[in-house]
Amino acid sequence: MVNKTAKRTGEGEARRVLLPTDFRLAEVAAVKAELIDAFDAPAVQLDGGGVERVDTAALQLLVAFRREALARGLTPAWQGVSGAMRDAANLLGLAQALELPATMPA
Repeated sequence: MVNKTAKRTGEGEARRVLLPTDFRLAEVAAVKAELIDAFDAPAVQLDGGGVERVDTAALQLLVAFRREALARGLTPAWQGVSGAMRDAANLLGLAQALELPATMPA
């Protein structure tokens, strides 16, 4: 189930989309709806810091969202990226397309 914290906190503020812990095919439609709503915001923050499971469909959705957002003049920013999400994106060769932030050394 998608966490319903995706919201606009005020006029002119960024829309934060909190990606679900289990971000696989079953959640793609719900997250897609949140991402479509986010196109109306002046800025979008994607929070994948809590993602524990992710599949190809979920990452493809994020790539498509990022491309459409850029075409609309938005630059989605990452607020958090979990190790599981980063590993899956690297494995599938999508880390660059998603513009994941660099990892910080421990």
